[in-house]
Amino acid sequence: MAQTKRKRRTKHRGNAAGTVEARGRTGRPSPNAPARPGAKGAAAKGGRPPLKPATLRRAAIKAAGFAVLLFVLTQVGIFGKNQTIGSSVILAVMSFLLYTPLVFATDRWAYTRDQRRRGATAPAGKRR
Repeated sequence: MAQTKRKRRTKHRGNAAGTVEARGRTGRPSPNAPARPGAKGAAAKGGRPPLKPATLRRAAIKAAGFAVLLFVLTQVGIFGKNQTIGSSVILAVMSFLLYTPLVFATDRWAYTRDQRRRGATAPAGKRR
């Protein structure tokens, strides 16, 4: 009698998206596999680039942008009735003088936190 059981053939089928994958291991690499050249942490994988150190100039630019926005919003009348131009200018200047050191301190805090998280040491300066 002839043999009726034939060896099962594997078929090369596509996945649900319609693409046909190559045979072999298509998942994550095995733990024994060598590291790929050029891969260096989260930045190589498309992560967030490292933060720049805080400077007073950058803090002043951010505070000036907020002061201009505050001036425009007070002139449009978002905060109730329209303000006079003089009072809007005084409010914008006061907010600039108040927000510049606050933005600098916030940027410095975020930079040192980012450096600590990445494992690098913070630049020389005050440490708490």
